Amino acid sequence: MHQGFRYGLMLVAGLALGAGAAVAQLRQSFAADGIRNGPWTTGSEVGTDDASVGTRASIALRGLLALPETEAIYFNASTDSQDRKLTGECRYRVTGGKLDARWWSLTLYDEAGYLVPNSTRSYSLGSAALNPAEADRWQVDIARDPEGPHWIAMPDDRPFELTLRAYHPSPELLAARGTVALPRIERMECRP
Repeated sequence: MHQGFRYGLMLVAGLALGAGAAVAQLRQSFAADGIRNGPWTTGSEVGTDDASVGTRASIALRGLLALPETEAIYFNASTDSQDRKLTGECRYRVTGGKLDARWWSLTLYDEAGYLVPNSTRSYSLGSAALNPAEADRWQVDIARDPEGPHWIAMPDDRPFELTLRAYHPSPELLAARGTVALPRIERMECRP
């Protein structure tokens, strides 16, 4: 019985370790193994019938509703343009230009894929919020306090991710998603 107990304990530990490793793997960005474009990653199968089981499980775990790529392309960034992890300890400026899509949005999430609560409820910026003069050259600041004409609140020091969604992308954007000019994520100052 003593040996059976050890085998049972090893079985339970192995199952727990395996399940934990699987959840950790799936909590990664759904595009972690996909197409890289600067700090942004995307996948070519998100929202399609061809999506792998891992891609589908990752999307379900992160709480996303993935539309087919003809409806939306999802770009995710967990680092800045210098490949440094995004953290609430720093202030960031995201600058971009016109995307070849009907409209786009930029949203801040925590590492688990959820909105980060803040008192102002400023989680996202969409192209509809820009005035026509900004369409070709825009910027949004990510910081604790309001900055610049467009701002997304970062209320704490946790790591975070940005998701850029391009809705109704053109066939050219779909074909060039790995090389098209995407927004630059610049780290400004960090708190000591």
